[in-house]
Amino acid sequence: MKFLLFVALLGVLYILGKKALGQGGGMSIADAAKLLEVSPDADPETIVNAHKRLIAKVHPDAGGSAELAAQVNRARDTLLRHISS
Repeated sequence: MKFLLFVALLGVLYILGKKALGQGGGMSIADAAKLLEVSPDADPETIVNAHKRLIAKVHPDAGGSAELAAQVNRARDTLLRHISS
């Protein structure tokens, strides 16, 4: 059961990643927040914690893919830049 949930999560991340890449490689604030499952105006600590939780699941060393890990990293960076601006 956990494996099926993990595969479903990977599928969602893949689809979100392809959507973001199709938009010129950028990622919207809304897409980044959705990917990390946080509010678009979340505080930095919440964003970092969500990133750590998700990257542990999709990192290539954990059986995920480099593309998905890159999307998760891009989402974190997008939200953190949004907060600091």
